[in-house]
Amino acid sequence: MMPISKRSVVYISVSIAVFLWGVSFLWSNSILQQGFPVFSLMFFRMTIAAIVLSIISFSLKKVTRIEKKDWGWFMLLVFLEPFLYFIGETVGLKTLGSPTISSVIISTIPIFALMAGVLVYNERISSFNTVGITMTLPGILLIVFEKGDIGIDKGTGILFLLMGVFAAVGYSLVVKKLAHKYNSYTIVTYQHILGSLYFLPFFAFLDLPGFSLSMLNFGILKPLLFLSVLCSSLAFILFINSIKELGVARANIFTSMVPVISAFAAFMIGQDTMSIRKALGVIVVVTGVIMAQHRKKTASVSSKSGNVATPPLSK
Repeated sequence: MMPISKRSVVYISVSIAVFLWGVSFLWSNSILQQGFPVFSLMFFRMTIAAIVLSIISFSLKKVTRIEKKDWGWFMLLVFLEPFLYFIGETVGLKTLGSPTISSVIISTIPIFALMAGVLVYNERISSFNTVGITMTLPGILLIVFEKGDIGIDKGTGILFLLMGVFAAVGYSLVVKKLAHKYNSYTIVTYQHILGSLYFLPFFAFLDLPGFSLSMLNFGILKPLLFLSVLCSSLAFILFINSIKELGVARANIFTSMVPVISAFAAFMIGQDTMSIRKALGVIVVVTGVIMAQHRKKTASVSSKSGNVATPPLSK
């Protein structure tokens, strides 16, 4: 059993990580609302995070050499997430303009990942998990149809977010092939390095012609650094170290609170509205995600090694 002081540090660490991932939607939304180009946001965020994570991971000697035969899997992994995932999340968030709806839809990734695991790897889920999965859809509908019918723009935004969700599900299937051989620091560090290279040509051809350094003003640079250094770097390190003590299953319960934090924070700073229907929808979705991820104690103990724990870059 962990000493009380160590347990407190672990819970504080995972709570900070989840809080940062919750407010990340607000920082992204703030940048997008100022008219900053989408691919510029993704490229700079990925590049800065790649530099920070590389310095930390290589300094701590956490990164292992990738075997030649696995490079194809890594390239596919990065294509799914961060590349397709971030396009879906960022364009979806820009189109919707709602951190709450965006974070709630993204929070369903574990649900679809569970369903994919059943179909691809014949993983078993309990009736309790099934109830949780079933609960998420009406919860999402409560949020999406809060004000009645949705317009074309809103529907397009939701489709982009769903693209991000399914890209992350594909990522979860591919990462299982690599997680038994490479630790989380190796996987995520290379994801950011390769991810920045994936976004480079899109930034160069689509955004660079109209880009100027004056666009990186304080109002843009501050949330951009927060996203890169805090959400994509610090939060990951805190989360992965917490997983070693809590286990994947218990740590993922904390991540289920991300949309709650996003919704509350967005409401508090005026980036989003909050009605009783929307609040109820958030509660239903979060409850469903927690139930869907529930595992018996004996089934989750083996997850404490940390090797299979790779938090999504969505955060």
